[in-house]
Amino acid sequence: MMRLIGTLDSPYARRVAASLAMMDLPVALEPLSVFRDLDAFAAINPVVKAPTLVLDDGIQRIDPTLILEFAERLTTAERHLTPAATADYVTAQRVIGLALAACEKTMQIAYERRLRPIEKQHQPWLERIQAQLIAAHTLLDTCYAEEDDWLAGAVHCRPTSPRRSPGQFTRAIVPDIVTLERAPALAALSLRAAARPAFLAFPG
Repeated sequence: MMRLIGTLDSPYARRVAASLAMMDLPVALEPLSVFRDLDAFAAINPVVKAPTLVLDDGIQRIDPTLILEFAERLTTAERHLTPAATADYVTAQRVIGLALAACEKTMQIAYERRLRPIEKQHQPWLERIQAQLIAAHTLLDTCYAEEDDWLAGAVHCRPTSPRRSPGQFTRAIVPDIVTLERAPALAALSLRAAARPAFLAFPG
């Protein structure tokens, strides 16, 4: 069985875990943290990149998007998460890109606040990241508001598969920056995504 290394409080690890479940691909989760379990993680993958997917033959995949692209080669077309229609694919790529950007900016803010001493934090840099994060959420909210019919029909589509949704993840990490009022359509989709079996199986 394939092994997925990483903790479910990572938006990237939970995205992969839930997506693999939606593709009906079994995986053994090994919840190692890149912080708390650094040595154990490094023993598996010296790059210490979460999530890491270890295949049956020991070969590793370390980028979430590449992991999911590879996973689609292991399952039938009916279980693919990528839309087949070009128009839906274009929309999916846009939504996924914005969702990943939102997660990335959230993590940058978290690292800056939690790992860097206050006296070494650079406020103009933080303000820039915050502006980027808000922009990503605003654009995501517009996408979800405009494409609700498409998203409702995309039963296996990856745009609804980053952890808790990017909105819930960001609100959990930086609640002072992103609120429900800023992105109501995104908040509504977050609740729908959280109720899906794949997310319930891998709580964040």
